[in-house]
Amino acid sequence: MKRALPALVLSVAALIPIWRYTPSIGSSAQPPPSGAEALSPPAPSSNPTAPPASSSDSSAPPDSSPGSSAPPTTATGPQVIAGSTVPTEKGDVQVEVTLTAGRITAVRALKAPPHPQTTAALPKLVEATLEAQSADIDAVTGATITSDGYRESLQAALDLKNGA
Repeated sequence: MKRALPALVLSVAALIPIWRYTPSIGSSAQPPPSGAEALSPPAPSSNPTAPPASSSDSSAPPDSSPGSSAPPTTATGPQVIAGSTVPTEKGDVQVEVTLTAGRITAVRALKAPPHPQTTAALPKLVEATLEAQSADIDAVTGATITSDGYRESLQAALDLKNGA
């Protein structure tokens, strides 16, 4: 009987981390968390022909070729540029930047790991990007891996804009 109580307590103590563990599902075939697409402010209404992101399979504006990361040819409308897909330990990260008159007006996660830290970090990263107007932003505490992937994809998109 003297050994039963310590054995029971130690068994429960050993199981607590297992019960609290939340696995990272790193499959890139899964869609981003449900809130990831609604993280950026709506695109300006100056381009009424642009389809909403949820109603079309193509996230490119109508005047650019499907699957192209190059900015649209219109000089006055917003430019929508997809950054490169960055593989991370938690899953792939890819962002899409909307630029209007050379300013970042929206950032949307095209691919994001389905992980609680990522879901919490993306709104903070988008807000920091809109404030800094560049990819030179701080990582979010607790989501360093996702933050690094976000910044790399964002910088790739901005490089495409500057190279065009």
